[in-house]
Amino acid sequence: MGRPETPLVTVDAIIELVDRPGRPIVLIERRNPPHGYAWPGGFVDVGESLERATVREAREETGLDITLKTLLGCYSDPGRDPRGHTVSAVYVAEARGEPVARDDAKALGVYDPDQPPGPLAFDHATILDDYRRFRVTGELAPLRSER
Repeated sequence: MGRPETPLVTVDAIIELVDRPGRPIVLIERRNPPHGYAWPGGFVDVGESLERATVREAREETGLDITLKTLLGCYSDPGRDPRGHTVSAVYVAEARGEPVARDDAKALGVYDPDQPPGPLAFDHATILDDYRRFRVTGELAPLRSER
């Protein structure tokens, strides 16, 4: 009997640039489908922790060395990724320096969280809403129940 099929595990980093006024965030423009702007992130390798994968993916896509601050939340809607069911752990992180588009990033930009580019890929608009709430209130992502 084989292993049951399960969702793939991904990570995303909301990177705040702490050496710039207003702590702007980094978004990448995806090189591969689905296209759009997204948080730097990707798939967790077998044998890799969520935290290590987040740091690795951020470095691969932006060239930045990040410091993880908190886990904003986990996002698991089966329809969040058109390629298949993924579950993403989303971390808030800090970095200093000049980000550069690398690896899967076609381009990247530094944005005020209230003025992101569009469109955002996956469920990243929902994640952005949760992040903005966190910046104002300190509250982590709300639990979403299936109905």
